[in-house]
Amino acid sequence: MLIGELAQTSGTTTKTLRFYEDVGLLPTPHRSANGYRYYDNPTDTFARIDFIRRGQTAGLTLAQIRQVLEIRDHGTPLCRHVVDLLDERLAGLDQQLADLHNLRDTVSELRYRAEGISPDSCDPTAICQYL
Repeated sequence: MLIGELAQTSGTTTKTLRFYEDVGLLPTPHRSANGYRYYDNPTDTFARIDFIRRGQTAGLTLAQIRQVLEIRDHGTPLCRHVVDLLDERLAGLDQQLADLHNLRDTVSELRYRAEGISPDSCDPTAICQYL
């Protein structure tokens, strides 16, 4: 299967496929006599593209996705590794949510204080007292 056919069938672009190849997410395909990329195992390539998308949807980095694919390519069971990555991702999301909650509380408090200050009383030479 040529790269254009693969891109169309997988719902991606040839540029994306070349990028995935460059960063090690897809193996280097064979080249035809005229230099075109030829994927002789499109089923495996489709599976890799699908995995890349699912990994990105879960918030994994391309480096993490590449690491999982490399482990898989060496025939090593990787479920424990993926669970560890997902645990790390969940912990990071929990921290982001806590940080956002704290930020919202701070902005809400500043907004509440700003209501008690008349804009007419602001010193034009000073930096805004609302913050």
